[in-house]
Amino acid sequence: MPGQGFFITLEGGEGAGKSTAAAGLAEALRAEGQVVLLTREPGGTKGAEAIRALLMNQELPLDPLAQTMLHFAARIDHVNRVIRPALARGVIVICDRFHDSTMAYQAYGQGVPQADIAALIQLTGIMPNLTFLLQLHENEAKNRLAARASGTDRYEAMDAAFFARVREGFAAIARAEPERFAVINASPAPAVVVASMRQALRARAGR
Repeated sequence: MPGQGFFITLEGGEGAGKSTAAAGLAEALRAEGQVVLLTREPGGTKGAEAIRALLMNQELPLDPLAQTMLHFAARIDHVNRVIRPALARGVIVICDRFHDSTMAYQAYGQGVPQADIAALIQLTGIMPNLTFLLQLHENEAKNRLAARASGTDRYEAMDAAFFARVREGFAAIARAEPERFAVINASPAPAVVVASMRQALRARAGR
């Protein structure tokens, strides 16, 4: 039914398997006959993907506040061109990362004032209906990243102290909004992670 869309986001640190889990959840919902849009951040539009290339390029020095502003520039284009119209059509939107990642990485991880990012979140004007936080032990995350064939990006190249702050940031955000967050153990096989997410979606939203 138009206007009855549902906005799901996936969050977590590097190596947690968010992209795989997002794709698996989308596939499961489509198999049930539901209309799903799978997207990602930064990205989702031509302009946002161009900004993503800048953000992921560790050869290009960027101040943390500059990174924050680029994330939100990409996000607003993504929201206005893709996410909001899909929700208005009654689509289930699944997004790999959203504004919680900016708060965790740029505020908790890099020291940008939380109040500044909170103001930008308000300016964006949209909140997920349900956010899955995929949690993974740091050693397992390191092993998964090491097994990747591709090179590291700006954030994957950060040190252990940075990732510890990011993990605490995600945990703090989830504690502050328990009605929006469902915390998922990301250690099991992808199919198990997707099944846990599907169960949580039914329990939280009846979908």
